[in-house]
Amino acid sequence: MQVLRETNLQGLALAKKLGKKGTLELLAKRGLVGRGGASFPTHKKWERALSVKTNERFLICNADEGEPGTFKDKFLIKNNSETLIEGILIAAFVLDAKRCFIYLRAEYDSLRLELEKIIKKVLKKSKMKVSIEIVRGAGAYVCGEETAIIQSIMGRRGQPMEKPPYPTIKGLWGKPTVLNNVTTLTCVPQALLYEDWNPNYRLFSISGEVEHPGVYEWELGVKMSTILGTVKPKGKMKAMSFGCFGGIMPVYKSNRVSPALICDKNCHHGAYSLIFVGEKKNIVDVNLSMAKFYTYESCGKCTPCREGTIRLVELLKKIKSGQATNKDLKLLKELANHIQETSLCGLGASCGNHILTGMKNFKKDYKGFIKKK
Repeated sequence: MQVLRETNLQGLALAKKLGKKGTLELLAKRGLVGRGGASFPTHKKWERALSVKTNERFLICNADEGEPGTFKDKFLIKNNSETLIEGILIAAFVLDAKRCFIYLRAEYDSLRLELEKIIKKVLKKSKMKVSIEIVRGAGAYVCGEETAIIQSIMGRRGQPMEKPPYPTIKGLWGKPTVLNNVTTLTCVPQALLYEDWNPNYRLFSISGEVEHPGVYEWELGVKMSTILGTVKPKGKMKAMSFGCFGGIMPVYKSNRVSPALICDKNCHHGAYSLIFVGEKKNIVDVNLSMAKFYTYESCGKCTPCREGTIRLVELLKKIKSGQATNKDLKLLKELANHIQETSLCGLGASCGNHILTGMKNFKKDYKGFIKKK
């Protein structure tokens, strides 16, 4: 990804030259997919919204980056905001959206004033009659979920809604609404302009016990030895976590970081955050910390998540105390699976990932706390 502080809006000019259909076809050809975690083809999402006959459509840029260990969107807003705004304008052109929103994480409010200046500057340069409004996030992890964002922008409590209908059919104020991640929209003008644009490159947010945390760009399939050689681990690494959503798995230098490998370990790559955990850490401690996060961030709307996340924390604390038995381990696994299968939104559906993958990949850490008969 090219980092540009100035943009001449060549991507927008090309989109207007190609027209809506041509732009969608080129994005499909380039292979652009969502960078927020779902990896859904961008052109298909836009096409769904366009398929609805309506007098109004909306576009939302999801900048509510609340996943622990993920900060790539913040990096782009600080360093490549003009390209982001160009991507928003291209989407607005294709969708005939006159009102666009940037839902900015509450903790990123320090970026708002500079971003407003960039929006004004790029809009003036584009001469498009489009409004781009920054909406300050509600300060909740669950507001990263698309229907919760919509509720929050409309001034309601940021809670997920049942789907279908999906936002592309019925979103803001009942109108078709497209939600795209910051990174996705920043990629749009670059994917249009450059024939050698590679859809397999991803931005990785690297943190944890390493000398050089930060945002890096690698191609899918990058060797773990390459990543470790760049970020310089502080000692031997035991595990890597993909944030609360993605789960946790061992670190092997010979492995390649790809969706196939990660999913084979029952983890999820999500937004490609990598939190490295040193060998001295116990995975039960890591899982307990993440379980507390989910308890705190649950919106409370559905019973499995509201009550279940609390029970998960209680069971993990019992295991840590040395008073748990194998029966408690079995209950922990069953409860994590049950919550994920019955919760309304992605928060509840992912709250057990770190526990289930931790129990599978680091059995010794859990067994070490089990009360001996």
